Amino acid sequence: MGDRDRVAEIQEQWRRERPDLDVTPLGVVGRLHRLAAALTRELEVVFAAHGLGEGDFDVLATLRRSGTDLPAGELAAATMVTTGGTTKRLDRLERAGLLTRRVSETDGRGRVVALTPAGREVVDAAFTDHVANEHRLLAQLDDGDAAALEGILRRWLAHHEDPA
Repeated sequence: MGDRDRVAEIQEQWRRERPDLDVTPLGVVGRLHRLAAALTRELEVVFAAHGLGEGDFDVLATLRRSGTDLPAGELAAATMVTTGGTTKRLDRLERAGLLTRRVSETDGRGRVVALTPAGREVVDAAFTDHVANEHRLLAQLDDGDAAALEGILRRWLAHHEDPA
């Protein structure tokens, strides 16, 4: 296939139909968008093998990597999902026995979320497979390209994210 892809075809069509516009950005943004969708499909296969959706994995992984129980609001902020969306995920994961919620000791209206032993087991297995899958995906690039791409994306993303 070489360097030819669907985005190049789209750019050519726009250049023909709208020669007054510089469609060069489509080359980067369009490819990132299409690649993100393709990578997401590849990642979701691993999550599904563990009975999880992408959002479920995100919640469990956030709890696991934090090393502690988290207030539900903090968990929602860390996963960049609305509190309503987080509540639905928490309900589903609690029904599955992967996490528990309890009343906060410092805020009677708040809830604290914790992994159950089963939740920890599921997320550890899923994360192990997830990292192996990401290694597989990055193996499509040589080491120098992967490192350069990571640096470029880190700098670009810094312009679009709030500092953590």
